Amino acid sequence: MPETEIEKLISNIEELVPVYMAIPEDYAKSNGVASLCIIDEDGRIYGKVFGNDKLRGRDSFRIAWTKASQVWITGFKTNEYEKMVFADQIDPQKFGIKLPDLVGWLGGQPIALSDGTKLAVGFSGFRGASDLEIVQKALEKRNG
Repeated sequence: MPETEIEKLISNIEELVPVYMAIPEDYAKSNGVASLCIIDEDGRIYGKVFGNDKLRGRDSFRIAWTKASQVWITGFKTNEYEKMVFADQIDPQKFGIKLPDLVGWLGGQPIALSDGTKLAVGFSGFRGASDLEIVQKALEKRNG
């Protein structure tokens, strides 16, 4: 997959971050920092930390990476995977993620580019629904 396609997606997300930072509930959650982690099918990792606080950025990116890596391993959105595990609909042994290591938060999701390329994306910083939404809006703009 050409790196430029992922860069376009990151640019679209980058344009949306200030919009979400302007939402009081999202800003209160992020305190000015958010992070994006993308893992492609070959295991290449792409990302971006938004904001100037490097320590908060480090923690935020760790969460975004955890979300993206769980999606990359399982193929399921974070939170939805956990619900299936605890409802005994999925055997977590199949994926090798130990129960204490489950993410549980919204913000990790599998996406597909218009050419069919699959990516595992984790976004962290805003409210969970916003973490998902920002990636979906950027994807629609990129695929549109």
